[in-house]
Amino acid sequence: MRTRKFRKILAVVATAAATALLASACSAGSASTSSGGKVTLQYWAWAPGSAQEVKEFNRTHPDIKVVHTDAGGGEQSSAKLLAAIRAGNAPDLALVENTSLPRMIVAGAPLDITDYVSDVRKNYSRGSWAQTTFSGRTYGLPQDVGPMALLYRKDVFDKYGIKAPLTWEDYRKAAAEIKARNPKLTMASLSTDGWGWYAAVAAQAGDDWWSVHGDKWTVDIDGTNSRKMMDFFQGMFKDGLIAADPILTPTYNQQLNNGTMLSWPSAAWAPGVIYGVAPKTAGKWALAPLPRWNADDPTVSFQGGSSVIVTAKSKHPKEAAEFAKWLNAGDKGAKMILNVQNGYPAALSGQKAATAQKPPALMPQQTDYYKVVAEIAKHTRPVTWGPNTDVAASAFTDAMNAAVHNGTSWADVLTVTQKAVVNDLKKQGFKVSEG
Repeated sequence: MRTRKFRKILAVVATAAATALLASACSAGSASTSSGGKVTLQYWAWAPGSAQEVKEFNRTHPDIKVVHTDAGGGEQSSAKLLAAIRAGNAPDLALVENTSLPRMIVAGAPLDITDYVSDVRKNYSRGSWAQTTFSGRTYGLPQDVGPMALLYRKDVFDKYGIKAPLTWEDYRKAAAEIKARNPKLTMASLSTDGWGWYAAVAAQAGDDWWSVHGDKWTVDIDGTNSRKMMDFFQGMFKDGLIAADPILTPTYNQQLNNGTMLSWPSAAWAPGVIYGVAPKTAGKWALAPLPRWNADDPTVSFQGGSSVIVTAKSKHPKEAAEFAKWLNAGDKGAKMILNVQNGYPAALSGQKAATAQKPPALMPQQTDYYKVVAEIAKHTRPVTWGPNTDVAASAFTDAMNAAVHNGTSWADVLTVTQKAVVNDLKKQGFKVSEG
């Protein structure tokens, strides 16, 4: 039964070659049984505080011992995990970025844990749960999410009598007004390697860069709304209202510290990042909802976010799922994600607990910070990431660097990226349509 379910999902998200790999992985996971004694699980996670979370779980679960390993984050972590899967020495559980999960499914890394975790579906919002569920089958438990928001220098905005912008057009007008009064100030820097940011803001506008229709992947990276978005931000760039430089570099951090970089359209996790590089600016920042494309539509997407998967090679999937549920979906674990990791929990209980927390150190004066974030989180839009986000990232960054350097169309960057992604999917054997 489980093999048939796996093949059903693989008809959508995997190649024919991956079907055999994942079916065999499923059989291995299904045949595994718990030993009569204490079960030991290996867990790879880069999130700060993971070791402390594991220690607390072990203290309260005498029949299960979880061993934590920091395998690094981002692409480094994904590459290590896939190599371990191929070598047959993968951990039982791993923390993965949500943008990487479809690629992991194709590679046969995660186990279909639907039957183990369906009881905690109610602990999540629809948008959060959708990050790990494909065609009704669940491949991970969401740990943290990044509902998008705007961090801005409230002291500077107040100085010039400007309110937090409701729409992106308001954002542009605010940037122009401030620039006219002080040319040294820059509203934001949108890095040329920020493909995921642009994808998320395109989703806010209604465009899905990847989606599944029947047995095909649909790619719509250069869709109408996405192109309008790129034209909009290129217009701001041409007018000198925003930069297109890398963020969190020494130069960027200096701008944060001296007050010449005024905002960061990012997500709920961003205050800790800014505080880490510009602590003396604490009390000068505030968080507001991300500007909207339409004044009547509060929809936002996610930027960032990660989930815990049970690997297909685990001999103890039931116990592994128990740990994942305790950590990500339970009250204790969700609060540790909030207080130990300093992340924004995906679980609703963690988000509710956050409303009683003190605001982040960056904005101690904004006592309603977590209430604002909770309201934003109610309007998050599910996003489907494709199985070749790495290809999109590379193509987008190269084309965007060239467009900024040569003064050519930013919207055409999407055409280049679309072509690279579609060609790669076809090369892998997927059925593909273009939006």
